Amino acid sequence: MYEPVEIEKLIVKMAKEGKTNSQIGLALRDQYGVPDVRSLGMRVSKVAEKEVKKEVPDDIYNLIKKAVQLHKHLVANHHDAKAIHGVELLESKIRRLGKYYARTGKLPSDWKYSLDKARLLVK
Repeated sequence: MYEPVEIEKLIVKMAKEGKTNSQIGLALRDQYGVPDVRSLGMRVSKVAEKEVKKEVPDDIYNLIKKAVQLHKHLVANHHDAKAIHGVELLESKIRRLGKYYARTGKLPSDWKYSLDKARLLVK
């Protein structure tokens, strides 16, 4: 069984390698036999955040990635009304989450969502 200090070091090491929080959790479960980090009183995102500063948090990054993929779909299928509505909802969610993260200090206070910046971020 691993000690909490050892698990913290593993989380930091994987975060520096560029793995997402969910990938770190899966690796800890599958490779190291740590079923749940929260049972030890810590969170993967909190430990990784202390050591490695990411450009944007994982949840908003995943939403941005999805929005870029939907825009790519709309280029080929511009009459897809459901996809158009889905993009509107998704971008609204990204903006709301961005405002929250800007307010809490996880993103710069002047952060704004734009498709061009999103495409650069996802690449």
